[in-house]
Amino acid sequence: MPAPECDTGDTAQFTAYQQRRRNELWGLLGDLPPRRRPEARLCRTERGPGFVLEHLELELNGIEPVPALLLVPERRDTPAPGLLYIHSHGGHYDLGKEELLCGLDVLPAYAPVCVEKGLVTLAIDSWCFSGRKHHADGLRGEHDAFKLMLWRGQTLWGMMLFDEVQALTYLAGRPEVDPKRLGVFGLSMGATKAWWLAALDPRVSVCINLCCLTDYEELIRTNHLVGHGIYYYVPALLKYFQTHEICELIVPRPHLSLNGQRDPLTPPAGVQRIRDYLIPLYRRYGREEDCQIEFF
Repeated sequence: MPAPECDTGDTAQFTAYQQRRRNELWGLLGDLPPRRRPEARLCRTERGPGFVLEHLELELNGIEPVPALLLVPERRDTPAPGLLYIHSHGGHYDLGKEELLCGLDVLPAYAPVCVEKGLVTLAIDSWCFSGRKHHADGLRGEHDAFKLMLWRGQTLWGMMLFDEVQALTYLAGRPEVDPKRLGVFGLSMGATKAWWLAALDPRVSVCINLCCLTDYEELIRTNHLVGHGIYYYVPALLKYFQTHEICELIVPRPHLSLNGQRDPLTPPAGVQRIRDYLIPLYRRYGREEDCQIEFF
C-alpha cells in the first residue's frame, strides 16, 4: 500500500488532507437529506437497576421517524461520556436497537456494561429494522429500500450513516452528555458503521468495532462478496477509496478493532494490511497505542 498523499510529517497538512477526503467520501453516498436539528418525542420511561431507559421517537431525516433507546446510568460523571451503540444485521430484522438490551447468540447484552461504566448510551433502529421495517419480510424490505433509493439518487448505506450522524448530534446535545467524549461501538454491520462514522465525523473521539474491518480487495480476492448484505455496497466506492483510506480519516483518534481469525466476512490478510498502513500514521502523532487492530 502506498503512503498517504501528504505523508510529509506535517500534521496540519495531513488534517487538511483528511478533511478533503472526508468531503469526497460524503460525496459518494448519494443525495442526502438536509441537515436539521434532531427532535425527540419521549414515548415512555422505565427504570431498572441503576439506570433510566427512555423510549424515544427521533426526527432525524425528514422522511420517517426513528425509534430509539436512551440508556442513562444513575451513577455517572457530570457531564458523562456518550456512546452511540450501533446494532448489527445478521438477518435479525425484528431486533434493531433492542440488541443493546437483549444481545445476540454471539454477543452479550451491553446495557449492563454501559450502566456500570457510566456511559449515556443511544441506540436507534436502522433503516429496514424493527420499527422501521418496510415489509413483513425483512429481507424484501431491505432490497426494496436499496433499489428505490438508487432510483432516487440515494444509497441505503448513505441514508443509514446519515441517521447515525444525526443520532450522534442528538446524543451530543443531551444535557447529561459531554459532547467532547463521544464514542461509537458496534458488531458486524454496526462495526462497519462505527469505523465509517468515525471517519466521516471528527466529533467521534473513540471508535470500537467488533469484526468487519474488511479490506475490500481482499474480500474480492477471497470471493466472499455474498457475505455482506446489499446495504454494504456503494456505487463507485473502489474508484476512490479502499478500507485503509477510510480508516486513515480516523487518525489520530483511538480505534480499537477486534476481528476473528476465521471470519470470512473479514479476511485476516486484509486486516493485517490495514493495520500495517495505519500504525505509522498513529506513530507520527505519538499515538501508536491508540491504534489497536487485533485478532481473536
